[in-house]
Amino acid sequence: MKSRGMDPVLSTVRLTVREAVHTLSSSEDGGCIFSTLGSLKRYLGETENPALPEEQEEFARIHFSTFLRCLVGKLSPDWLELLPDGQLEELWASFFLEGPADQAFLVLMEAIEGAASPSFRLMKMARLLARFLSAGRMAAVMEGQCRQQTEPAFSLLQETLLSKVVGLPDHLGNRLQRENLAGFFPQNYFPLLGEELLQALQVVVESLRGGLDCSVSFLSQVLGKACVHGRQKELLGVLVPRLTALTQGSCLWQRVCWRLVERVPDRAMEAVLTGLVEAASGPEVLSWLLGNLVMKSKKAQFVMTQKLLFLQYRYTTPVLRSLLGYLAMDSQRRPLLIQALKELLETWGSSSAIRRAPLAQQHYISKAILVCLAHLGEAELQDCRDELLASLMAGVQSHLDSSLPSVRRLGMIVAEVASAQIHPEGPPLRFQYEEDELTRELLALATPQPAADSPSEAGPPVAPLTAETPNEEMVSSGGPQAQPEGSDSELDSDDEFVPYDMSGDTELRSSKAPVYVRDCVEALTTSENWERWEATLRALEGLIFRSPAATQEVSVELAKVLLHLEEKTGVAGFEGLRQRALVAVTVTDPVAEYLTTQFYALNYSLRQRMDILDVLTLAAQELSRPGRRQKPPQRGPPGPGPQPGSPATPAWRAVVEERIRSKTRRVSKGSAGQGPAADPNKFNSVAGYFFFPLIQLFDRPLVTFDLLGDDQLVLGRLVHTLGALMYLSVNTMVAVPMGKALLEFVWALRFHGDIYVRQGLLSAVSSVLLSVPAERLLADLPDELLEAQSWLADVAQKDPDEDCRTLAIKALLLLEKLRDKLLPPPPP
Repeated sequence: MKSRGMDPVLSTVRLTVREAVHTLSSSEDGGCIFSTLGSLKRYLGETENPALPEEQEEFARIHFSTFLRCLVGKLSPDWLELLPDGQLEELWASFFLEGPADQAFLVLMEAIEGAASPSFRLMKMARLLARFLSAGRMAAVMEGQCRQQTEPAFSLLQETLLSKVVGLPDHLGNRLQRENLAGFFPQNYFPLLGEELLQALQVVVESLRGGLDCSVSFLSQVLGKACVHGRQKELLGVLVPRLTALTQGSCLWQRVCWRLVERVPDRAMEAVLTGLVEAASGPEVLSWLLGNLVMKSKKAQFVMTQKLLFLQYRYTTPVLRSLLGYLAMDSQRRPLLIQALKELLETWGSSSAIRRAPLAQQHYISKAILVCLAHLGEAELQDCRDELLASLMAGVQSHLDSSLPSVRRLGMIVAEVASAQIHPEGPPLRFQYEEDELTRELLALATPQPAADSPSEAGPPVAPLTAETPNEEMVSSGGPQAQPEGSDSELDSDDEFVPYDMSGDTELRSSKAPVYVRDCVEALTTSENWERWEATLRALEGLIFRSPAATQEVSVELAKVLLHLEEKTGVAGFEGLRQRALVAVTVTDPVAEYLTTQFYALNYSLRQRMDILDVLTLAAQELSRPGRRQKPPQRGPPGPGPQPGSPATPAWRAVVEERIRSKTRRVSKGSAGQGPAADPNKFNSVAGYFFFPLIQLFDRPLVTFDLLGDDQLVLGRLVHTLGALMYLSVNTMVAVPMGKALLEFVWALRFHGDIYVRQGLLSAVSSVLLSVPAERLLADLPDELLEAQSWLADVAQKDPDEDCRTLAIKALLLLEKLRDKLLPPPPP
């Protein structure tokens, strides 16, 4: 009966709208059109005599969209000019700006997509949409979807609105092309969308305070879809700071935010959570915004405890602190932190992960372990101590076995910190490693962040000590400095004397160094006088270069002595002295055959084998150097500068000569000075003795030495040494067979799991391309080059290590230059 009573009212609204549409379609009278539109404004409730609520509801629900489409159809320059001063246009636009926002928005988008491009109608509708956005009507669109609706078509309307709201920049960019408006650019639109979303949330909070039911499902979908489109930075950059301030003191706002994130669809949960973790300023903010989301949503738990810790490693240390601090802030979430620590340590200690994971990811996981340990107490670690220690010890061994120094140092740092935290009463682990910025950052992560970071809670700044320092002139002049009154220094008159500079003094030694090379051999093997032993070692390099004939008589014996020589007296720079002496012997009378034979011999340590490789590389470098002198350049600390009157050229004279040269005009510019004297490449005749014995026996394991097994560190050094020897053999007679052998060696090891070995293999390929003449490469090694090219392309795309990818790209560029150099360009 009630619906029948409303029939006359419904018929009145329908009749009024039908007459108005007829008038708009047929009339050319501006006054009549203006009056007709004004009469319909009463159904929007914006006039002094508004229509009844039932009439307004019917107009909005049934007739409003149809009427707006009629207004769009009449839009033309002539129609708008029926009344002066833009009166008709303003009245026409008011229906879009004051009526139901969701319907107006959909009609605007429909008109823009259906208008011809370019056209007057398209630009007019685009500018009207820009006014619609700037007037805050997008918030009204989302507010309308937050009210509980039960109509069957409501879900379809929300889906359409969701697509249009989030995809607006794409739709407008495709339609307007170069005429696009600045407000529709993504970098401008999504911050505006964030502001409008906040306004909609404000309405939801006020409705809840008033006892009305609301839903944030549509807002969650908008948030999720925008983040999936990659707009986390623009949208959350506006939302998170405002929500942080609102949730800090309001439980209701916290509940609304928790619900907002909980209702995000699973397919968008990862994008939303990663954006929130990056935008949040700390774990407290994450706790306010997310609550116990990880305990309610399996998807959120997977993202927060697996995806962001193990599968992605691009996040900064503050983001990692926020993520793990969020898990540690609530007692219900702390079991997830302990489980994450177990899995992190297990992954960190996996030998397979150490060999194949990128170094950046290993750093990321190590940081996560240290942050977890900083948040967990001894009582919490007690229950799983055995499991954690087992993973830690296995991981330390795997890290120390790595051939990369950075990986070994990573294992040392984590082992020191973790062992002290997990087993504090046990013996502490201590390692020696170089400290750098990464080391200091890792050690700083072992201590939890203070709860209060605000400057107001910090203590007063401490004045630097330099503020009390006298002026520089007094200090540098060596004059007496004023002492505090009543100090004990007044009683000690000796303190007023300036200490004498003894930095240039040398220690007087009772033993003299031998003057013959053969005596050096005897002194190093049988002498019990340690001062003589040290003096011999320091003088040996110079003696070898001054007495090449005497050195050749005992070269093998001397090389054997130096190779087995052990430090006995704590000589400063012992390793450098021994290595330079070995290099001098190898350069003076090449004993490469002996050294390469000893490399694969029994009863040598890995350190000695790597010393052999270093000596061979340095000796080859010295032999291949053009204009090589018999005496090597001084490697020790620089001596005193030239005294006045010495023959050395003063600095001012060099400056004057350079100025004269730069200001002198010459008709024919020749060489500025005499070039270096021609000198044969001494490495040419011995390159094969350095190279081929090293490459022949790499695949034959010994009892204590297996290059293809556990001794991958030495294998990596061997590969780098072979690449260096190949590079130094440029323009030698054996460069081609060396290149062929090296490419076959590379091909055999191309899939090696160790990063250091793969880096050496890629460097070796580049050495072949740089050292072997291009014509010989294509003539003698075409198949090897094709195989290498396909492998390099695969490495450049798929290798997990960034340095390996870079080396592969450089080698591919060398191949490209080689092809362009030899092959004629195609005809135009």
